[in-house]
Amino acid sequence: MNKDPFKEYIKGSEPGKRDKGYAWHTAIGLQAVDGLKTSEYLMHTAVRNIEGEISFEEANALLQTYYAENPACDSEDRTEEADKVSARIAALLSERAFSFTPNEYLSIHRKLFTGIYSHAVRANYNDLKNGIHETTEFLELFKKSYAE
Repeated sequence: MNKDPFKEYIKGSEPGKRDKGYAWHTAIGLQAVDGLKTSEYLMHTAVRNIEGEISFEEANALLQTYYAENPACDSEDRTEEADKVSARIAALLSERAFSFTPNEYLSIHRKLFTGIYSHAVRANYNDLKNGIHETTEFLELFKKSYAE
């Protein structure tokens, strides 16, 4: 898939599909901003979710199984991280219950990175305050754009 499969959902779909399309588009875009590339498998899985064939939980389970059966050959390949975090972001955005406090940020950080980075559960308010996590700026920008 060379073109963005989510644009058609965002522009001209029923509300549920439009919202899911926007969530996936945003989640994958946040990974791209961090220089990460998602897989074609994630794109197909996302479309299945948007179409209502599978839930976000099933999408996450499919990704877990896919990467258990297809581990990366290159230790520098961060596609698995990009895919799993994208799926978690899309699910989180679909919850529609944001309060962007430091505690909420830390909770989001744990949801996104647990099982991907060992330090994910050790993030604390000082990390947030000191700007160690690059994601902070992107999530803040997202919050503003999603609220509009």
